[in-house]
Amino acid sequence: MIIRPLSKVPSARVEMEGVKGAFRQVPIGRAEGTPHFSVRVFTLEPAGHTPYHAHESEHVNYIISGSGFLVDEKGNEHPITRGDFCLVSPWEKHQFKNDSPEHDLVFICAVMKEFE
Repeated sequence: MIIRPLSKVPSARVEMEGVKGAFRQVPIGRAEGTPHFSVRVFTLEPAGHTPYHAHESEHVNYIISGSGFLVDEKGNEHPITRGDFCLVSPWEKHQFKNDSPEHDLVFICAVMKEFE
């Protein structure tokens, strides 16, 4: 059993093309020997965003705090806010955007551990 406060998990800036103001934490993942899933927490600073991208694995997201948009493969922006769950299917192009000029957008992203 593992119990880990998010406040004790190191945060690292996400350095990749198309990213602005994003940080990642991995409270439970491969390093802990999880058999199937990794849980990541992303923080997007005000006006921050993930890349507009697609990948081979699905992921389930839960919005912890803040608000913003989940952009779909047609470029449509779908509002997201605290308490929302989101499913992104394999190869579905997407992007998370923080629309706040003042507050972070924080969300959980659960993936198969191979795609941590």
